[in-house]
Amino acid sequence: MTQEITTPPPNRVTSPPPLGAAQPPGEGTAPPPVREWPALDLDGTAFDPVLADLMREGPLTRIRLPYGEGWAWLATRYDDVKLITNDPRFSRAEVTRRQVTRLAPHFKPRPGSLAWADQPDHNRLRKPVSGAFTVGAMKRLRPRAQEMLDELVDGLLRQGPPADLVERVLEPFPIAVVSEVMGVPAGERERVHTWTRQIISMCGGAEAADRAKEAMYGWIAATVRARRDGGGEDVLSLLGAAVGRGEISEDEAVGLAGPLQIGGEAVTHNCGQMLYLLLTRPALMARMRERPEQRGPVLDELLRYVPHRSTVGLARIALEDVELHGVRIAAGDPVYVSYLAANRDPDVFEDPDRIEPDRDPNPHLSFGNGPHYCTGAVLARLQTELLVGTLLDRLPGLRLAVPAERVAWRRQTMIRGPQTLPVTW
Repeated sequence: MTQEITTPPPNRVTSPPPLGAAQPPGEGTAPPPVREWPALDLDGTAFDPVLADLMREGPLTRIRLPYGEGWAWLATRYDDVKLITNDPRFSRAEVTRRQVTRLAPHFKPRPGSLAWADQPDHNRLRKPVSGAFTVGAMKRLRPRAQEMLDELVDGLLRQGPPADLVERVLEPFPIAVVSEVMGVPAGERERVHTWTRQIISMCGGAEAADRAKEAMYGWIAATVRARRDGGGEDVLSLLGAAVGRGEISEDEAVGLAGPLQIGGEAVTHNCGQMLYLLLTRPALMARMRERPEQRGPVLDELLRYVPHRSTVGLARIALEDVELHGVRIAAGDPVYVSYLAANRDPDVFEDPDRIEPDRDPNPHLSFGNGPHYCTGAVLARLQTELLVGTLLDRLPGLRLAVPAERVAWRRQTMIRGPQTLPVTW
């Protein structure tokens, strides 16, 4: 399946053919054109207009991202996303041997990373840390997490309004909680956070991200080595013990720990988007205050709705020919799925571009699907519930301290969210 690809001007999306003009599916059907997908710097919780166009164009389109080589398939429909992410014919491990089109300028997968493992290796790698992220473990963590959050809110109240919620609460709380679970000593947490922030940023290019990765991974390796015989229940100790028993290598332990440590960044920016939505929608904020016992479903709806990331995450490679919707994905083709698009699929979510607090059922895919379902999903839910609930309960009259259009949003980053969230109360 070959086709000459004409490269459009940078940062422009080539116009799709008129809807309904596609050839009937089947043998000989021309593949869809390749669409350039730049990483747009979008304000607020606006849905990516390029992704919206791709969703309208068809269930399977082809994209080229700013870095890497070639093009990739993109699946946007809910059922297709679930199929691809749970089908062994689509491999993550194979991507590590290729330079596929991608968002990040840097691409150096490490041994042991769950993100790039296929079964049965994935289960072998996940097993040493799974006990630290169970529902039971999170119940035991909850009182300590609430205590850490209360300390931050106490400081906020002592200082008085106005304040930047990102700086004072939304950044330090997930760092503290993730570091508690990981076993990062208090004196090292700010340094580790500096590394994770640089790794997920697109500012500074590959060299800055590589320096941050090497520094953080070197620190993790030394810590895991020092805890091989410690017997602790934190993640770094569990990994050290697994290395000592010969279940995983030290390199694999480092590859496992790094992404888990970075995961705290997602909670910061997801909660920043959720709070921004509440602060700019008085009726939704009133409902959250008046019905605290019904906050859980509203948070799930906000998780479905918020545009968590720029473009797409990690690719897969088709290990054999697969036909979807009459289109042949050939063996060796890279494939991306969009969870953001799946969460707006009108065949699954009625009126998907609307926040519906009573949406039921709400089978969103915000934490992924299949073997690569987020390891820290229960931890992320815990932190989100505590952050939103505690801020609403302890800060009566919480409101933006600036007009909504003056809230600054993150730029050149893979994870979207407010850079600052100035509030008063």
